[in-house]
Amino acid sequence: MAASEPKKVPYVLDLSALGVIEGLSYISQTPTTPSDNYPYPKNLRPRVLCHYFGGIPYALPPVGPYRFKKPRALPSCYRYGTHSNPGRFNGGTGVCPQPTVEENVWEEDCLQVNIWIPGGQPPKGGWPVFIYIHGGFLQFGTANGGDLSALLSETNFGAIIVKPAYRLNLFGFLASEELLAESPNAPDFNVGFWDQRLALEWTYKNISYFGGNAGNITVAGYSAGSHSTFQQLQYDLYLPTDKSIIRRAVMWSNGPGVQPHTLIERQEQFNELLTKLSIPLSLTATEKMARLRALPMKALVDANNSMALHEFRAVTDNAFISSHLFTSICSGDFAQRMRDRGVEIITGECRDEHFVYESWRTPDARTQSYRKTFDRLQGDYPLSVVRVIMQHYSPDGKLPKGCKDWNDAFGRIYADTQIHNMERGFVDCLDKFGAGDLVHRYRVEWRAQCADTSWPREWGVTHGTDIVLWLWGEGRGEGLTEKEKGLVKTWMHDAFCDFVHGKDIRTKWGTHGPQEVRRIKPSGETDIWKDKEMWENGLEVWHKLKEAGCLGETQAKAKL
Repeated sequence: MAASEPKKVPYVLDLSALGVIEGLSYISQTPTTPSDNYPYPKNLRPRVLCHYFGGIPYALPPVGPYRFKKPRALPSCYRYGTHSNPGRFNGGTGVCPQPTVEENVWEEDCLQVNIWIPGGQPPKGGWPVFIYIHGGFLQFGTANGGDLSALLSETNFGAIIVKPAYRLNLFGFLASEELLAESPNAPDFNVGFWDQRLALEWTYKNISYFGGNAGNITVAGYSAGSHSTFQQLQYDLYLPTDKSIIRRAVMWSNGPGVQPHTLIERQEQFNELLTKLSIPLSLTATEKMARLRALPMKALVDANNSMALHEFRAVTDNAFISSHLFTSICSGDFAQRMRDRGVEIITGECRDEHFVYESWRTPDARTQSYRKTFDRLQGDYPLSVVRVIMQHYSPDGKLPKGCKDWNDAFGRIYADTQIHNMERGFVDCLDKFGAGDLVHRYRVEWRAQCADTSWPREWGVTHGTDIVLWLWGEGRGEGLTEKEKGLVKTWMHDAFCDFVHGKDIRTKWGTHGPQEVRRIKPSGETDIWKDKEMWENGLEVWHKLKEAGCLGETQAKAKL
């Protein structure tokens, strides 16, 4: 073991009414002043970097008859362990069945959280709380990645980090008339988002037992986790104040997206799934759902992989996601609610997002074309949205200017829609209605060396590469170099830590108005960038979508 690599030793925590659990303490191998009662040689009393608990349940298992159902809260009498037999949580959460990992690690019982706690005593009132939602297009991903010990021991971050797992792909976002028929007054749609919400509620209710401050919660996410953060924020803003949990949000490389599909549109996807599984469409709703629940996980994942409409995403259900969601943004109601509650946002992007987007379920390179790109985008967006987007980028059906081929065009259009364009339209609406000062924008044009362990260098500053900046290396490779740490601190890290603590960061961020962005340049230097051309293009697309009824009342009139 390298001298700089932390040692992991058992750590027991008494959670009072929740019982007793055992996790891990991350211990520095570097000699320090004796301060901790651990069995080390007399002159080698190490420092506690942080504590970790992995795989703590926040809901009952969503298995058997509860597959595709909303999550069920743990009973009030639930205990994680006792003094004589502590609940052992030193691993990770279950991994929802998905196409990118081996079947032997899949687990439908995945509704658990991983928790990282700073070493030392919490401040008065408790540690701030940072709930981090993982990404993966809502189709794959895990809460188990990354080592956060450096973030918690080397910086001023000083917050408890909660990483929830949630259901993905068809396990988390199945929608159909058949599912509606089971619970017509409270349909089990968007259960992946309901999982996340229950994880937030569990954290709010129980984080004080871990030394956290339930009144100081930041929700953050990367990619689909960022989109999830937006959806959690919009849901939270429309609850009564006494039910609100989120105090601020961080949306890394994603955001509001577009108004999700209607149930009518999603029915086509459901029927395709049944056909792939040889389940007759002539069966009753009850029979169809029973067969889906009886199938093994692999059969469902394999069928999903073979579908044309393979992206299982949110549906406009008027329960978690209102049909008036984008109307509320465009009218200023969303901004007013943010203003009333003082909710601030950090949001932004990487320079070369499109390389990763081009790599996810790209149209067949042998048959790439306008039509294939159009059809692929329909997996993610309603037909009305795809028509507007493709008309904007390719009004004549030819390869858009500046793209080397249709796969390159797909990646750029996909990234623009998920990130660049909709982020700008959203920020513009917030600014127009008096909440512009609550938004802190950033842009990343520089890449740390440790990102090479996860992303090809030729992809540049692509989607995901900046997470090692925000999370201080995240345990990837050798982590940030000392020089890189200095650049990151200058760019944003001190302000980021202040943000998580609930402090005013406007002076440190240094931007004024919606088009000013705190940027780390290719050289690693920091400046304030004036967003012009991309801003104009983003607003143009936003307004085209609005004029076509994709962001307004037309959606409200559709069935669910």
